[in-house]
Amino acid sequence: MKFRILIFAMFVALLLTDCQHTRKQAVYTGVLEGRTIDVPALTGGKILRLWVSTGQEVAPGDTIAVNDTSTLILQKVQLQAGLKEMDAQKAVLTTNLERAKTNVDYVKHELVRIQTLVQKHSAPQQKLDNLTNKLEQAEAAFQLARQNFRILSAKRDQLRAKIDLLQKKIRDATILSPARGIVVAKYFEAGEAVPPLGPVVELVQMDTLHVKIYISEKMLPKFRTGQKATLRVDGLNRSFEGKVVWISPKAEFTPKTIMTPETRTSLVYAVKIRVPNPEKILKDGMPVEVTLGSF
Repeated sequence: MKFRILIFAMFVALLLTDCQHTRKQAVYTGVLEGRTIDVPALTGGKILRLWVSTGQEVAPGDTIAVNDTSTLILQKVQLQAGLKEMDAQKAVLTTNLERAKTNVDYVKHELVRIQTLVQKHSAPQQKLDNLTNKLEQAEAAFQLARQNFRILSAKRDQLRAKIDLLQKKIRDATILSPARGIVVAKYFEAGEAVPPLGPVVELVQMDTLHVKIYISEKMLPKFRTGQKATLRVDGLNRSFEGKVVWISPKAEFTPKTIMTPETRTSLVYAVKIRVPNPEKILKDGMPVEVTLGSF
């Protein structure tokens, strides 16, 4: 009887061990990454004021820094003065154009009148020829006045465009945050000169993080886009849920950051998992363990 009980106990233990082995899931390791944004200075120059510090959270539209615009403002004043001068020139050219048009109309009217008189032999042909030449000169003067007016209008448009461009540079001298994020690095301080398009600060978006794991070709059929994943972090007594959003279509050698002597020449596929982080408990650069759920 004792022998039968012992055999039954061994059978149950073996069955439980087999079930645990069947349920055992592969665990992958990776590092959480937030989306990083380098906030550039669209207008270069001396930084008058830097409004943020490292570790500070900013929202879209928050002021990051303000650059000096005194030179740009003086350039704008200079161009505006040139625009006023062109407005005066435009008034003169408008008067000349109207005068030239009036002259053409008058000569045409006279030409018609003299043609009638010449046909009646009441005026000499020489007078008609003179008026014909005069009409050609008047029309040429009118075309020249109209061309000068067009040239001035084009120059005014160019000048206005330069003023608008300067105004944009002046607005861009106030550097605004393009998105919500946390300032993790400052590349310049107040008083320093930043080049155009040079990054001033680096932001990391923490609302949603990503982790990239690497799987073997043998495990590839077990993964699908949209598949749920469970993440665990050392020191936290809770798990986090993620979702597979991308599976690389191309194999690569095991990255150096996770390379071991056994996997040095292994070909793997990258899998990216998106992890919502509304409470911002998870941090950029935090190592995690990932297990994949069923499809």
